[in-house]
Amino acid sequence: MTFAVNHLAPFLLTILLLDLIKSSEPSRIVNVASGAHRSIREIDFDNLQGQKSFNGYDAYSLSKLANILFTNELARRMESSGVTANSLHPGVIDTKLLRMSYAMDGASLEEGVRTSVFLAVSPEVEGVSGTYYSTMVEKPTSTLAQDHDLQKRFWKVSEKLLEKYL
Repeated sequence: MTFAVNHLAPFLLTILLLDLIKSSEPSRIVNVASGAHRSIREIDFDNLQGQKSFNGYDAYSLSKLANILFTNELARRMESSGVTANSLHPGVIDTKLLRMSYAMDGASLEEGVRTSVFLAVSPEVEGVSGTYYSTMVEKPTSTLAQDHDLQKRFWKVSEKLLEKYL
């Protein structure tokens, strides 16, 4: 469910809206990922949805790596189209899930949306695509997230998993 909600749903929604997005250029696609993507060292394509084994944090981290892989491949596919695609880490935000799972507080929701809004409307990032931000600053992603072959493979796997909806 984590993989479906965090990755497959935004992937599908974006693909289904892509013609409208392109016809509305200049357009910006902003995907919320997480710094947790860095904890994934390799991808087991036979266990993307936790079929063989499941760890909640690993599932979350993988889904957020998937967001970045998707965003970067989308940015490459949208080059010269007037559509940009970027991803971000919103910070550790004070949510019920955070409090219940880790017994800790995080930043406010207002603080958490700042980078999303920045990427959606700021003139500073007009035309910028295929980047990852945290606290409104471009940051490097993990080595896996930068792998162009992995980005393409993940796109194809995502399409295959969603083929009855596309």
